[in-house]
Amino acid sequence: MIMPRGHQLLLPANPLFILFTLIMALLANMLVHMSLISHAAWVPDFLALTLVFWCVHQPRMVGVGVAFFFGLVTDVHQSSLLGQHALTYSALSFMAALIHRRLLWFTVPSQAMQVLPIFAAAHAMELAVRMMSGALFPGWAIFLAPFLEAVMWPVVSVVLLAPQRRAPNPDVNRPL
Repeated sequence: MIMPRGHQLLLPANPLFILFTLIMALLANMLVHMSLISHAAWVPDFLALTLVFWCVHQPRMVGVGVAFFFGLVTDVHQSSLLGQHALTYSALSFMAALIHRRLLWFTVPSQAMQVLPIFAAAHAMELAVRMMSGALFPGWAIFLAPFLEAVMWPVVSVVLLAPQRRAPNPDVNRPL
């Protein structure tokens, strides 16, 4: 495969680093939902953002099964309808896997614009499941969360790809 112009050749991702980032995103979600802004509908979902990132960059390591597992853990923690987040995260990872080859050819800001509809569809699906189970409409601020997640995409890309960018043994003859 020919590398797009200006892209750096990356080292393989460490599976332990991927697991660590997913657990840290889960813990960030847990901390946000235990804080004072726990009922704010505009709060971005850090775990969904991390799942989509790894489904795009490492689709063989992180897929629908991993997303389903973390969705069940989120459902249990939030005492929500069992399977609500599992369904949402599974659909989110499936949609990310559908576009992962095409998405990597774009620049990071363009990628953010292309994952915005995926995040919006996931939040709409979660809202539909919540409303069908009898919950009240959380307000129009829920439509701000996908935009915040898309804005966070470039930052997440830089932070999560940083360990793969360092050269294993750089010297004068091997600059890669």
